[in-house]
Amino acid sequence: METYGKILLIAMPAFLLLVLLEKWYGWRKGNDTVRHMDMISSLSSGITNVTKDVLGISIALISYEWLVAHLALVHMPTTVWTYVIAFIALDFMGYWSHRLNHVYNLFWNNHIIHHSSEEFNLACALRQSISEFVKLFVIFLLPAALLGVPAKVIAVVAPIQLFAQFWYHTRHINKMGFLEKIIVTPSHHRVHHALNKEYIDKNFSQIFIVWDKWFGTFQEELKEVSPVYGITRPVRTWNPVRINFQHVGLLFRDAWYTKKWKDKLRLWMMPTGWRPDDVNERFPVYKIDDPYSMEKYDPPASAGLKAWCWIQLVILLGFISYFFARLAHINQLDHAYIYLYGLFIFVSVYALTELMDRHPYAWAAELVKAGFGAYLLYLQPDWFGLSDWLPMSGYLVGGYLLLSLTGTVVWSRRK
Repeated sequence: METYGKILLIAMPAFLLLVLLEKWYGWRKGNDTVRHMDMISSLSSGITNVTKDVLGISIALISYEWLVAHLALVHMPTTVWTYVIAFIALDFMGYWSHRLNHVYNLFWNNHIIHHSSEEFNLACALRQSISEFVKLFVIFLLPAALLGVPAKVIAVVAPIQLFAQFWYHTRHINKMGFLEKIIVTPSHHRVHHALNKEYIDKNFSQIFIVWDKWFGTFQEELKEVSPVYGITRPVRTWNPVRINFQHVGLLFRDAWYTKKWKDKLRLWMMPTGWRPDDVNERFPVYKIDDPYSMEKYDPPASAGLKAWCWIQLVILLGFISYFFARLAHINQLDHAYIYLYGLFIFVSVYALTELMDRHPYAWAAELVKAGFGAYLLYLQPDWFGLSDWLPMSGYLVGGYLLLSLTGTVVWSRRK
């Protein structure tokens, strides 16, 4: 937990810098692919994901350690080749888990957030799931387990394999020659994020494109077919918490209202997007049939509101950076505090993105945030030891909560 938090303290500023650099580069070249609110939504989603990961709010039905302990045929010594094999094994698992997330209704809920942006840029790479509470796909690491690759090696390589998927989420890099035959490139991944019928559910590979070519899911980017990004049932919100549970909410609603027991049971494992005929008729859901006539989600936002949201995001990044830097200290104060702090982060993201959506009751979410923040100040008047670094920290946090609530009330009332 603490180690991963320290890694993120380095990774988060690096990712943010690259996201802003892409924004600047696109503006300079007259091809800006990053909208402000979409970027803030993506960064907010990244904040929720890393918070969940650090807190370890998920379980594996079958752990990798169990697979090694019970199924290993040999036990590999830890060498450079062990890390290479671990990287390849993780990429193999990534291909199949990614593919299954696209194929089945239930699993799609774990992945919908990553495809929810109607842009394709580095920021959208940070849209990662918080709704996966049970990890089912560790079984695809069976080849590594049979070879006895140590769990500690997998633990080291996994973040590297994940971070290596960041760079190819961009429209500013064209095809890359012979590398197109070996690794996943921006061109390959543009195809994957497109909702065009020619491209949908293709190119599931994460690092090595060979998996798609071997298993029949490869599609080259076509000159005559410009990718249109997003999902066929657009989420119509900037709120990553809503997005993460939107699809499973629809599944539960369909299971409740459909009249056939057969449909109540099977809809979970039917192909992604399938709905029983009766609920599809009674409760139709908007679906994009023509990608080229799609209108992107873009609630009105003045320059002032955008500036306010950026300020809120920067402050939120300050809160989470302190959280990761002081995880061990906060945990020592009380084991429950890290989860309360994590909940404060989630509530903050929810409140900010409700305002971005221009919901008239966004102030209510902000009021919950202010009240919960005040409760945390009651528990820890110096904001979990922040006064060691910043004098009068409790007063500063309290002042921020009050100012944030006031500003959100004002912006919620503006058209």
